[in-house]
Amino acid sequence: MTKRLASGLLPLFLLWTGCTVGPNYKRPVVTVPPVYRGENAEQLANQSAPSLGDEKWWLVFHDTELQKLIHVALQQNFDVRIAASRILQAEAQLGITRADQFPNITGGPSYTAQKIPLFKYQAAQAQASLSWIPDFWGRYRRATEAARANLLASEWNKRTVIETLVSNLAAAYFQLREFDLELDISQRTLVSRRNSLQLTETLANGGATSLLDVKQAQQLVETAAAAIPDIQRQITETEDAINLYLGASPNDVTRGKPLTEQSLPATIPTGLPSRLLERRPDIRQAEQSLVAANAQIGVARAQLFPEISLTGSGGIASLALSNVIGVYTATPTVTEPIFNAGQLRSNVRLAEAGRQEAVLTYHQAIYTALRQVSDSLAGYQRFREFREHQESLTAAARDASGLSEMRYKGGVTSYLEVLTNETNYFSAELNLARARLSERLSLVQVYNALGGGWEQ
Repeated sequence: MTKRLASGLLPLFLLWTGCTVGPNYKRPVVTVPPVYRGENAEQLANQSAPSLGDEKWWLVFHDTELQKLIHVALQQNFDVRIAASRILQAEAQLGITRADQFPNITGGPSYTAQKIPLFKYQAAQAQASLSWIPDFWGRYRRATEAARANLLASEWNKRTVIETLVSNLAAAYFQLREFDLELDISQRTLVSRRNSLQLTETLANGGATSLLDVKQAQQLVETAAAAIPDIQRQITETEDAINLYLGASPNDVTRGKPLTEQSLPATIPTGLPSRLLERRPDIRQAEQSLVAANAQIGVARAQLFPEISLTGSGGIASLALSNVIGVYTATPTVTEPIFNAGQLRSNVRLAEAGRQEAVLTYHQAIYTALRQVSDSLAGYQRFREFREHQESLTAAARDASGLSEMRYKGGVTSYLEVLTNETNYFSAELNLARARLSERLSLVQVYNALGGGWEQ
């Protein structure tokens, strides 16, 4: 009996594990340059060293308050939680799709009783039904392959969201600290200029200077005072943006290190460009979408072939609740497409076009990543040079402002010279603060471009 059962199930097993139509996935060949554009000699010499993108985010951003903000954001951010929900959806979809490979069995008891004159009828029955479409051409296996790839794409998408969140939150925090620095500069300048105004008014009252000098001193006071409300507005907006990243309502944000104390690496290890294919989550996501599109070709091609379906039922029945008998039915059917006006062929062409689009998207993701690394490396180097020049310019403007103040008090020059040099010094200080911000934002961009920030 066992041998007979095995011999009967063997053909079904062969049908179930039959051929799988459609192309097997192979990663497209991509030409990746051996080095990044913009790498300096020291970076090229250290290509074998771990990339900055391999570092955990808390080893790149040393501000403890920023680290606390990132920890909270990873737990509460809406985009991260939405991405996690999409993973759950993809897992459920995989389960639904994979279930098509297996038989569907249903069953249950039934009871019938009927009484008419001179006749009474009772029957009880327990029956199970089976329906199954053996996956001879691999249609459901390819669909499962596509669903599994979509699940992996969802997981990589979450990592992309995390990577973007860490970069955006760090950038917003540095922007906030830069606004704090601008506010401090403006407030210090306002105090200094008010003292200068009082001195000028005293000199004017004593006849030692003119009313024009007083008015020019007032211009300097109002220029510094007018900058403060706008900076405070930007601080509030930046704090609100940070709280949105945290999944929280608008509130104050606790500060850590000043902008000038946020450390910067002297050089950035980049690693090999080919590492981006494994490192960047958006590239990995694009590749899994390509795997899914490739599998869909097999799903479409399988529909061109005959479909074998097996249905059957079996159970036990009892008439008048006495004798028990076994009953069963079995119905194998073969369905073959005869005429569908080219619909199935068009489905194949649609799947092939979808795969072509996915290939192009994959290539685009890689070259976009290479461009972002190149741009960010160049930006980091140039912003550092710009900041160094801006420091020299600010120092010169400070000295010129101090000298003009001394010359004015000594009666050697007019207040117009003080006005000009004070204005230049105030602008130079603000520009230096922005240069410091740009340098730190470029570090964030390099870290993000190299695929850093998503590992926890």
